[in-house]
Amino acid sequence: MIHIAGGRFVMGSERFYPEEAPVRKVAVDSFYIDPTPVTNAAFATFVAATGYVTEAERAPDPADYPGLDPAMAKAGSLVFEKTAGPVDMDDFSQWWHFRFGADWRHPLGPDSTLDGLKDHPVVHVSYRDAEAYAAWAGKRLPTEAEWEFAARGGLADADYAWGDELAPGGAMLANYWQGLFPFANQMLDGYERTSPVRHYPANGYGLFDMIGNVWEWTSDWYALPQGARPATSGKARNCCAIPNPRGARERDSYDPCTPEVKIGRKVLKGGSHLCAPNYCQRYRPAARHPQSIDSATTHIGFRCALSA
Repeated sequence: MIHIAGGRFVMGSERFYPEEAPVRKVAVDSFYIDPTPVTNAAFATFVAATGYVTEAERAPDPADYPGLDPAMAKAGSLVFEKTAGPVDMDDFSQWWHFRFGADWRHPLGPDSTLDGLKDHPVVHVSYRDAEAYAAWAGKRLPTEAEWEFAARGGLADADYAWGDELAPGGAMLANYWQGLFPFANQMLDGYERTSPVRHYPANGYGLFDMIGNVWEWTSDWYALPQGARPATSGKARNCCAIPNPRGARERDSYDPCTPEVKIGRKVLKGGSHLCAPNYCQRYRPAARHPQSIDSATTHIGFRCALSA
């Protein structure tokens, strides 16, 4: 693991999406964090040692999902499928499909395998799956503030993990979608889906894939950072910082669009290989996204942390 010395930093951004604001002063204690997302090989070791069965490998309990079609009460997970052409960008069902038999061993469905993917990030892991792995490894999941502090790599208020330009000089420094999402991926970075960890350069702290490749779970419940003290310029940035901030309460993280479903949502960080300039510019340290703790998809993984 990489040791990250604690310190103060300016968290959030006011240049992209509203849920990242306000920019605020935050302080974190020293901690350790994995240099890469957990790989398929590492997760396989965990499963072999414990016999753990992921949520995607278990059929959902209809009691937890009011109105669930009984035909859908089977083990599976969400798989991204590129569309044939332009579609309604407000309708994610155009590219996300629940596929029976999709899980971490079979990332694209029951007939797929992990051949050639052992050093890629494990996917189709829910928050509970990630938490179980972390506990087995004697670690924990990072908080949102720890994750963002680490992702910035020592840079102050930069848009990306390496500076303010996404592709400096045309260099591909992370795995994200080049072209028009969700139908035309130019693959200038060399990958249509996940990529091997350590393939792209590390950030200033020696951490790989802190943006792009896969979204990563954090331990914080999701809410808008309301009430946070706004950051200012100059010396004021170094005082009055929020110490080790944590997320909302679980009940405050429920999705207001589905009030009948009382499932908490955690903060995801870092964006993924599906983030694109025309759709989801979340391949940045400040970016954040809510995800229900039971969700598993082809673009969500995790890495572990440890208190110093």
